[in-house]
Amino acid sequence: MPFRGLTNKIKQAFQPRTILPPYSHAVQIGDPIVRTKCEKIPPETIKTPEVQTLIKHMISVMRQFNAVGLACNQIGMPYQIFTMEFTEAHAKKFKPEVFKRREMKILPLTVIVNPVLNVTNYDKIKDVESCLSVRGYSAEVVRHKAVSVEGYDEHGDAKKWDFEGWNARIAQHEIDHLNGIPFTDRMDPKTFSCTLWQTVNEKRGRIEMPFYAK
Repeated sequence: MPFRGLTNKIKQAFQPRTILPPYSHAVQIGDPIVRTKCEKIPPETIKTPEVQTLIKHMISVMRQFNAVGLACNQIGMPYQIFTMEFTEAHAKKFKPEVFKRREMKILPLTVIVNPVLNVTNYDKIKDVESCLSVRGYSAEVVRHKAVSVEGYDEHGDAKKWDFEGWNARIAQHEIDHLNGIPFTDRMDPKTFSCTLWQTVNEKRGRIEMPFYAK
């Protein structure tokens, strides 16, 4: 039949397409990968085009959503990689007194592969956290005040990073993700709330929250 090839192409065009990771959005809690313990990356593969492309994609997604951190399984890939960054633009969103109380500091783009966390200050601080994978909600979570992280950077070089205050919180949050632990497992449940509850009331419920980057 001369038209068989054409009809098959048309038929395929109307079939549901499977969207595969790595995603350009953050998976949401309920997706099994959120609770998956991620696999280590062989250090010798970090410089390969495949891993480099994955890292660049993670950075792109993190920045598109204006996030301060992203774990690899949040885009559907179960590997021990996370990115973090706290910029001047992020800092401007906070009142000076909040910036000071939370011990926030500007943090250049940081990529950590196969992180190993060590607590360097066991003092605990309770503060509000949110997450791209629990979109629209926040809660208070207790974290250690300072930590060090050993692993590899995006170039495949072994390094050690020291984080304090807010940046230590980000690192702990992302490493939890890589171990299959969302912040909801550590939160004070009484503080769990919708970040848009006031707007929901003001708009009489007529509000939509996108799960894609605008």
